Amino acid sequence: MAVVPITDLGDPRLGDFARRTDVDLRRGDGPALYIAESLLVLERALRAGHSPRAVLALGASVDEVLAVLGSRDVPVFTGPGDLLAELTGYLLHRGVVASIARPPLPDVAALIADARRLVVIEDVVDPTNVGAIFRSVAGIGADAVLVTPRTSDPFYRRAIRVSMGTVLQVPWTRAPELPELAPLLRAAGFEVAALALTPEAVSLRNYLVPERVALVLGSEGDGLSPESLAAADVHLRIPMRHGIDSLNVAAAAAVAIYALTPVVE
Repeated sequence: MAVVPITDLGDPRLGDFARRTDVDLRRGDGPALYIAESLLVLERALRAGHSPRAVLALGASVDEVLAVLGSRDVPVFTGPGDLLAELTGYLLHRGVVASIARPPLPDVAALIADARRLVVIEDVVDPTNVGAIFRSVAGIGADAVLVTPRTSDPFYRRAIRVSMGTVLQVPWTRAPELPELAPLLRAAGFEVAALALTPEAVSLRNYLVPERVALVLGSEGDGLSPESLAAADVHLRIPMRHGIDSLNVAAAAAVAIYALTPVVE
């Protein structure tokens, strides 16, 4: 691999980093890419089998990047922080940014075949919330994530950063809206449990967790759609105090995943 000092921001080899948006990286000319920030996230991407195209590294991070890349033939561009910030449009607080080819997503049936605990994210549009949910899934113990068509892309830069790279570890894929998805989940043996503030919602403290359960989380503002609530087998709620009725969707996800996951010593 080559270490390339940056002398010209117009170098076409820097195109992956030149103020490109997440949407442009996904849909623009050339292969679909995502951006990984920090050495930790790069390491997790490599362990997941993803293929980096290029790396930007502040001078102090170059040796660490080379050690992580090993024998991979990946160019490592380096330069001062202000120059790299001018190139990317943001500060490299963590010293490393890599452009990485997006892997193909599995189909729903393959993803859920061996799972026992699923999380379904419906129409959550803030990448920060999506990343935080993935971090809870990885840390607390659900098996996989399904995201509906209007949910923010888990491979967006902010989602990956907030997740601490766990978006690259947790199995996930795109899925249809819940009214279409729920029959597929039930056919695979899952109970579809919607986290919602409805009159019939069962407290998580009283819920008898089945062997296979799919926890459905709704959007930040409106929660789950009426159609999705109707498609669920059961509604669940988090017992709250002091007149507070709900939590941010990422915080609610952490609580609910913990409640539905078997205790691991």
